[in-house]
Amino acid sequence: MPQLTSGEFSLVYNLLSFTFAAMLASFIFFVLSREQVAPQYRGAMVMAALVVAIAGYHYFRIFDSWNAAYTISNNAFVSSGKPFNDAYRYVDWFLTVPLLIAELIAVMGLALDKRGSLTARLVIAAAAMIALGYPGEIATSTMTRAIFGTLSTLPFLYIVYELFVRLGPVINAEAGQAKVLLRNIRLLLIGTWGFYPIVFMIPLFFGDAKNATAVVAVQIGYCVADVLAKCGYGIMIYAIARAKTTAEAAKAPVAAGALATPSNR
Repeated sequence: MPQLTSGEFSLVYNLLSFTFAAMLASFIFFVLSREQVAPQYRGAMVMAALVVAIAGYHYFRIFDSWNAAYTISNNAFVSSGKPFNDAYRYVDWFLTVPLLIAELIAVMGLALDKRGSLTARLVIAAAAMIALGYPGEIATSTMTRAIFGTLSTLPFLYIVYELFVRLGPVINAEAGQAKVLLRNIRLLLIGTWGFYPIVFMIPLFFGDAKNATAVVAVQIGYCVADVLAKCGYGIMIYAIARAKTTAEAAKAPVAAGALATPSNR
C-alpha cells in the first residue's frame, strides 16, 4: 500500500464509515417500509433490504481491512504489511448487482412469463460484468486493467439496451408519478453504473494502481457510487412501489362502484 498523509487516510476512513452507516440506516428503512406497499411489490422491498444488508456487511469488512493495512510512522500512514482486501467489493457486487436488476423488474409488475426470462438474462449479464472486471481490479499492469475494463463494459451495454430499448415501451405505458419515477430510476441506474468504470480507470491516468492519489480516489469513487446505486436506488424503488400502490388503491373503489351499479337498458 502507498504511503498516505493523515488527511488522505482519514478521508477514506471516514467515508467508509459513512457508507456503512448509510447501508445500515437504509436496511432499517426498507424493512419498516415493506408493509406500506401492496403485496405484489413487497418482494422488491425485500430485495432492496438484502442489497444494503450485504453491502453493509462488506463495508464493515473493508473498513476493518483498510484500518489494519496502515500504521502511523513519522506523522504519515505507511503500510503495516497486512494486505488491503479490496476483493470484498467484488464479492458484494457479485451478489448485489443482480439483485438490483431483479428488484427493478419486480417493481415494474411485468407478467410472470416475461419477468422470468428478462430477469434471467439481465442477472447473467450483471454477473458477467462483475466477473470480468475483477481481474482488471487486482492487476498491477495498467494494460491488463484496461483490457478487462473494456470486456466488462460489454455486458453493461447489453443491460443498457434492455432497459432503454426493450423496456422503454413498458415504462411509457405506465401512468402518473410511477412513469416519471421509472424513467428516473433507469437514469439513476445507468448513471451510477456508468460511474463505476470511470472510477475503475482512475489508476490508468496515474500509470500506477498503487499511486497514493489513485488509491484514495478509487476508494472515494466507489463509496459514493455504492451509496447512490444501493441506498438511493432502493429509496426510488420504494417510491415507485408506493406510487403504484396508491394509484391502484384509487382505482379499486371506482371499479367496485362500477360493478355495483346496474346497467341501463
